[in-house]
Amino acid sequence: MLVLSILGFLAEEPLHGYELRARIHQLSGHARPVSDGSLYPAITRLTEKGLLSRRAEPGSSAAQRQVLELTEAGRAELLRRLREPTDTEISDSTQFFTVLAFLSKLPELADRNAVLRRRLAFLEAGGRGFFHQEQADPYRQGMLTIAKASSKAERAWLRSVLDN
Repeated sequence: MLVLSILGFLAEEPLHGYELRARIHQLSGHARPVSDGSLYPAITRLTEKGLLSRRAEPGSSAAQRQVLELTEAGRAELLRRLREPTDTEISDSTQFFTVLAFLSKLPELADRNAVLRRRLAFLEAGGRGFFHQEQADPYRQGMLTIAKASSKAERAWLRSVLDN
């Protein structure tokens, strides 16, 4: 999800690494913190693949800052990943919310709706793990209650978007 976040935020505007990290943290840091040790190697890999470019910009002190920009190849990769999310990106809520955060970048409504239909089908399939079984443990029962309410709300939202 780190790569999708990098591509998605840079599709909005060029950013310095620090600004990019802050935005990724705002999106998913509560669930999956992003360290410099994972962010900067990912940026390097994406740059080497030609998906990002860097340019130096004067900093507030003597040191220059690197501004990251999405290349045309990077934009194409972002659109591909949004159009064809993996099964895990559909089934895992945190990963799906990252897809959802950038789904508006897909220019075709039909492509956006296809992704939403996949998520809705997954949610409606039910029967995933102990969350959908009766639980005697009150804390697991609490998890089940919360999961059911969240799933019901998400399914209602998905249907409302798809019906428009």
